[in-house]
Amino acid sequence: MRARLVLPVALVAAISVAATACQSPGKDAAGPDKNPKAASAAVDYNPQPYDKIKDGGTYTTAGTFDDQGNPFNVNATLTASRVWGWYNADAITYAPTGEVQYNPDYYSDVKVTVEGGDQKVTLTINPKATFNDGTPIDWTAIKATWKANNGSDKDFAASSTDGYDRITSVEKGADAKQAVINFKGVNASWPTLFTTFLHPKAATVGNFNKAYVKKAHPEWGAGPYTVGTWDTHSGNITFVRNPKWWGKKGKLDKRVYVNLESTAAVNAFKNGQLDYTSAVDAESLKQIKGLKGTEIRSGGSPFEYSLHLNTKSSILSETAVRKAIVESIDRPQIARIQFQGLDYKEPLPGSAVLFSFQKGYEDNVSAVLKHAPDEAAKTLDAAGWKPGADGIRVKNGKKLEVGYTLLGDDPLGKATAGAFAAMLKPVGIHLVIKKGDDADFAKIISDRRFDLFLSGNRSMDPFGARYLCDFYCSDRDANITGSGTPALDKEVRATTEIADLGKQAAAVNKVEQKALQQYAFLPLYSGPSTYGVKKGLANVGATIFYTPLPETVGWQK
Repeated sequence: MRARLVLPVALVAAISVAATACQSPGKDAAGPDKNPKAASAAVDYNPQPYDKIKDGGTYTTAGTFDDQGNPFNVNATLTASRVWGWYNADAITYAPTGEVQYNPDYYSDVKVTVEGGDQKVTLTINPKATFNDGTPIDWTAIKATWKANNGSDKDFAASSTDGYDRITSVEKGADAKQAVINFKGVNASWPTLFTTFLHPKAATVGNFNKAYVKKAHPEWGAGPYTVGTWDTHSGNITFVRNPKWWGKKGKLDKRVYVNLESTAAVNAFKNGQLDYTSAVDAESLKQIKGLKGTEIRSGGSPFEYSLHLNTKSSILSETAVRKAIVESIDRPQIARIQFQGLDYKEPLPGSAVLFSFQKGYEDNVSAVLKHAPDEAAKTLDAAGWKPGADGIRVKNGKKLEVGYTLLGDDPLGKATAGAFAAMLKPVGIHLVIKKGDDADFAKIISDRRFDLFLSGNRSMDPFGARYLCDFYCSDRDANITGSGTPALDKEVRATTEIADLGKQAAAVNKVEQKALQQYAFLPLYSGPSTYGVKKGLANVGATIFYTPLPETVGWQK
C-alpha cells in the first residue's frame, strides 16, 4: 500500500498544525539559521496496554468515506486509509520509530530467507483468519493483492507498483494458509506490500477501481470492527464490534466518524461532540487549548507539503520557466505563514521520501534548489522572456501567466497563494489564482488540471526510499508533475534493487538530487502533528509511524 497519500491543501491545517503555546507575529517561524537541525521525533498518544482500557464507550471524530475508499488505488487519500483500517486487516504495523510489528491475528508466523541472491518471504496465516463473508483468508488473498498492484495489468489504477513488481510469484505453501512470496533480488522494505490485503473478489479490475467509490464493502473486510451504519447523505459512519472476529474484542462499543469541515470540527470538539480534533490555525488552537476535560497532544510529523509544477501544461513545459519559479519561492517565508502564531520551528524539508529525524536523510533540496530571485530573472532573460510594459514577461506575443489552483476557503491556503503571487511578480511572472472545490480534488490530480498545486503526503511507514519512483518516475501516475525521463526512471528504479537500507538511502539521495533538477517538485514544510483530545482517551494522538490496532483504542480505566 502506498505510504504517501496526496491531500488537498485545504486539509493541510486540519491535520498539521502546531504546538502548545502562541507567540506574537514575526517571532513564530525562524529562518533556517535558527531552526533545529532535525525535526521532532517525539510522540504523544497516551500509550496504554489492552488490559488498562475500559470495556465499552464511543470514540467520535471528524471524517468520512472518500470518493475512492480503496487505499491501494491511485485516487485514494489519507482518509481512505484511515477508514479502511477500521474494518479491514491491520496485519503489519510499525512502532513510532519504524520497527516492524506483525499482528499474530493475521500472520501467525513470518519467515524471510535469501537463496542465490533472491528473497523468499513465507507468511503463515492464522488458521482462524476469515473474511466477513466466510471466505478463508489464505494465500489467494496475498496473490490477489500482488496481482492487482504489480503493474502487469495497466487497467488496475494502482497507487504504487514498487516492490510488487519485484515479486516473481506468490505460491501456496504447506497448505492454503501459507503464502510463499518469491522476489527477484532482495527487498528490505517488503512489509509495506502486505500491511493489509484485498479480498480476492475486490481484486478484479472493475472492483479494484470502482467498487469502493462512495461505498463500503464490509463483507470483504475483516477485523475487530465492521461497518454498523453509513449514511450516504450525511457521510457519517459508525463502526461496531464484529461478531465474526476471532481475536481480542474491540474495547469500544462504537467508533464514529462525523462528516465535518475542519472549522466545524473544532466547534464540535468545544461542544463535547467530538473526542479528538486537529486545530486549523493558531486561533482555533487557542479555542481548544485549556478546555475542561481535554488536553493537547503534540509530536513529530510524518507529513510533508510540496509545490507541484505540472510539466505537461503548456506554460510549464519549458524547463527555464519552472526553474525561475522554483528560484523565486522563499520557503522560509511560506513556513512563517503556515506557523504564524505557533511556537514551532523545524528545518526546511530536504527530501520527498525521508524525514530529517530518519537515518540516511540528507538535505537534497538545499543541495540543488536555491532561493535566488536575481538568478530567476537571468534564467528568464536567457530563455527569451522579456519584461513587458506592465512588468509581466512576454515571449512570442504570449504573457508569462501561470495558474495556481486553490481548493476551498481555508485562510492559510489563501495567504499562501498570495505569498506565491508576491514572490513571482518581481521576476515578471503573473500568478493567476484559480479557485476550486474540495470535491474536485481527485479530478484535478488525475487529469492534471493545474499549473501549480500545493498538496501534502503522509508517510504510513518508515521505508520512504521505496517511494522515490512515485515522485519522480515519468511513467508513474502518482507523479502528478509528469516530470522525468526514461534515463532518470532507470536510475530511480535501480535504487529499489539495493538490499542494504543504508546503502539504498545513500543511492536515493544521489538520484533525488538529479530528479530535483527537473524543477517540478519543491518540498515546502512539514509541521508537527497536534491534536485536542479528551482526557483518558488511550492510544490516540501524535504517533509518527505507529498506527494503534483498532481493538486497543479506547478509554483508560
